[in-house]
Amino acid sequence: MARYTGNKNRIARRYGVNIFGRVRNPLLHKPNPPGVHGARRRKKSDYGLQLEEKQKLKAIYGMLSEKQLVAYYKKAVQMVGNTADFFTQMLECRLDNIVYRLKLAPTIFGAHQLVSHGHILVNGKKVDRRSFQVKPGMVISVKEKSRTMKIIGESINSSRSVPDYLSLNQDQFSGQLLASPSQEQMPWPIEISMPIVCDFLAHST
Repeated sequence: MARYTGNKNRIARRYGVNIFGRVRNPLLHKPNPPGVHGARRRKKSDYGLQLEEKQKLKAIYGMLSEKQLVAYYKKAVQMVGNTADFFTQMLECRLDNIVYRLKLAPTIFGAHQLVSHGHILVNGKKVDRRSFQVKPGMVISVKEKSRTMKIIGESINSSRSVPDYLSLNQDQFSGQLLASPSQEQMPWPIEISMPIVCDFLAHST
């Protein structure tokens, strides 16, 4: 699976928030948006607003590709019920995101690496597919040999909180998805209008 290699600090500055939760906040030294002197912003068109909401959603889940986002949306449309709820649940329950939410990695990008490099177990079995869908009741853990990794130790002992729909066993370097999360429970670092995102994808796919 493709890995995002672009400028992460630039994205954080664009939205005015430490969107990836990096230890070194990219806004401390450069709080203005990218561009000359923060660049004067023109009023966005409706299309521009829709596009920005979609881009924010892709960003908070680790810079998902357009193809990935559209695939999740199409699956959600086929389900019976609220499309936006199913859409966000599938994004939130990706294995890489659950690893990040459980504090087993300091950032979503750190979670990408831990999963891809085979350090993460699901119900005791290695899963190295970042997009793997975690279901309620599944136990996510770090391989015993990997628990001495500095990046994992510092992250799991950080003050970052774990969402209510997850339980963390810090001593065992493991956690469990207790229930499918609602959008209100998801600790997004920035506000996103899902109706706008869904409307945009509905007219562009």
